[in-house]
Order: sequence, then structure tokens, then C-alpha cells
Amino acid sequence: MTTHELPIGRRVARLRAQRRLTQQMLADRLGKSKSWVDKVERGARSLDRFTVIQDLADALRVDPVALLGRDGRPAATRAAVDGVDGVRAALARYDTVLTGPVGRSAPPAGELGRRVRHAWLTYQHADYPQLLRMLPALLGDAQRAHTGGGDDVAELLAQAYRITSSVLVKLGEGDLGWLAADRAMSVATGDPLLVAAATVPLGQALRALDRPRPALTATIAAAHHIAPTVPRDGPPHELALHGTLLVQAALAAAACGDEQSARELVDQAAGIADEIGDGHDRHWTNFGPTAVELAQVATAVDLGAGDEAVTRHEKVIGSDDWRRLPAEHRAAYLLDASRAYLQIGDPLAAGRVLVEADRTAPAEVRLRPVARTLITALMRGGPVPADVAHLATAVGVA
Repeated sequence: MTTHELPIGRRVARLRAQRRLTQQMLADRLGKSKSWVDKVERGARSLDRFTVIQDLADALRVDPVALLGRDGRPAATRAAVDGVDGVRAALARYDTVLTGPVGRSAPPAGELGRRVRHAWLTYQHADYPQLLRMLPALLGDAQRAHTGGGDDVAELLAQAYRITSSVLVKLGEGDLGWLAADRAMSVATGDPLLVAAATVPLGQALRALDRPRPALTATIAAAHHIAPTVPRDGPPHELALHGTLLVQAALAAAACGDEQSARELVDQAAGIADEIGDGHDRHWTNFGPTAVELAQVATAVDLGAGDEAVTRHEKVIGSDDWRRLPAEHRAAYLLDASRAYLQIGDPLAAGRVLVEADRTAPAEVRLRPVARTLITALMRGGPVPADVAHLATAVGVA
């Protein structure tokens, strides 16, 4: 039985345990008694008010629909959950490691490389349901190829794990995302650039699990490990990867509340981006001047500097380079921009940006817990424009 098929009380208990919370700790977060939590988890107290479910979800740092279960989700979200279950099953298989590549033969490296590239492009187009359908077979074939392959196949397997981690983190499956990123790190061992590339989703997964300090430590260490002896003197694709790690470190520092480090790190990344420009995306990081400008907005939001974030946002979306970024990157960034508008008390602008994100990449909004949290906040604030109300209905929070 999957988490989404359990009674709601058992889902609460499982999610609480995954977050290493005792019943008393959860009760303290909610302002309730330990007895109240115990009764909920045993099913002795029903949860029939959405506001209570929302409070529980906030305390557990999950989307409310993770508590409501499969039936409480829109059809598109249920399909994504099914896809996650398939990826979870693929990550739980160890037959290739234990017995070797028996049965189905591994595909040639060239074919595997084309499939990995297709998976990256599917991710960049934010077609997450399709990507989730692709990943189990891709992971299995990449694992089989890796048992008898060389460095090229190792890189492809590491990339497959990176893609898997990235999409799982987006969909609120931080623990699984961490597992996939850890697998990528293991495959990459011995190759500094592969390790550095694998550290990017590792940092994202750790931040999603509310562990920004380990995320900061890992990304800083990986960035220093591949840093050129002479600053900004190295192959552009390596500098792009170095800059990406600095961005991830800046976001982790912001999540830690370390404003000075966050700003210094993102400024270092901006210097690298200005030096090398765009077009050096061998490691699928989208690094460049515009991407760093977006990261500066996200960093400001995480630091609570909403006014600064909005000013930067309104400048960056006016540039021609903004439209050249992948749909996934633009839509994900617009969620940060929506948070900025909420911070300065402008819900109309926050809703407008969310609707734009939905038009850019619907799955980024309709399948991501963070987007549903933003929409829920808007709905709680009072009447909303028709397009926001329609979006709320589409994602299942109205």
C-alpha cells in the first residue's frame, strides 16, 4: 500500500516519522496536545475541515493533498503520483547490482545518450508526467549498461539519476530526490566534474528537506574542488558548472539566514556569468547571466527582501534573454516572483505572475506543492480574479 492509499491518520503518522518528529513535537507546532495528535493518527479523531488539514500540512511541510490522498487530487496530479510510484519502484530495484545484467540486454551507449538527452529536454519543457513515465525504463537500461560500460556510460547513468532527483524534488518527494542524487554521487565518484554536477541536485534535495546547512557545505565543497587555480581561467563549461554550484550555495546560505554569504556567493556567480556568457550548457544547468539574475531574485526572496526581489524581477523579465530560457526554468522562477509580491503585500500581482507561470509551463504550477501553497495563500486572502480562481480549481485547492 502506497502512502497515498493509507487512511489520513496513518499518512500523518508516516509523514511525521519521515521528518523525525515525535507526536509531542508535532503537537507543539500545531498548538495542540499530544493526545490530539495521537487520536488523529489512530483514526479516533476525524479530519473533516480543510483548514485543519492545511495547518497539519504546514507543520509537516507537505502539500495538503499529500494528506488528502489520491482521491483528493485532480486527475493530472493523480497521474503524476502514479508516475512517482513507478520511479520509486525503479529506485528500489537492485537486481542489476546483485546478479548482473541478465535477461534484457543493455542498449548501446549512443542510443542511451539520445534517450538521456530526450529526458533532459522533456524536463526542460516541464512535461513531468511524460518524464516520469520514461524514467523507470531509462534508469533500468542505464544501470544495465553501466555494469559493462566505461566512463561515458557512467556519465549517462549519473545524468539519469540527476534528472530523476530534480523532478522528484519539484513534485515534493524530497526523500526520494535525495536518494537519486546520492546515487548520482556514487556513480560519479572519481570524476570531479561528474561529482560537481551531481552535487547540484543533491543541494536542491537537501534544501527541499529543510536541511540548508548540509546543502551549503556540499555545494561549497564541490565548487571549490573544481575551481580553477586562476579565477575564471578554465574551459567555459567547467566555469559554468562552478557558477551553478555557487548559485546553489547562495540559495542554501539564504535558507540558513546567512545574508552576507548568500550575497557574496551569488555575486561571484554573476562575475563568472558575465565573463563566459551563455551557451556553455554541457552539464544541463542553464547557467548564464540571465539565470544568475533570476537567482538573485530568488535569493532576495529567501532573505525576506521582497522589495528588492520585485525591483529585480521587473527588470529581468523585460530582457530579450529571459524568453530564451527553458519553459521549466521560467515557470519555476515565476513562483519565486509570486512569493516576492506576496511578501510586499501585492496579492493581485502575485496571482498575475502565477497565471503567467501556468501559461508558460502548466505542470510547474499544477503539480508542484509550492505552487499550490501559493495559490492557497491567495485564496485565503479574500476574493481573487477569475483567472486565479480558475487556476485554484484546476489544482484542487478551491
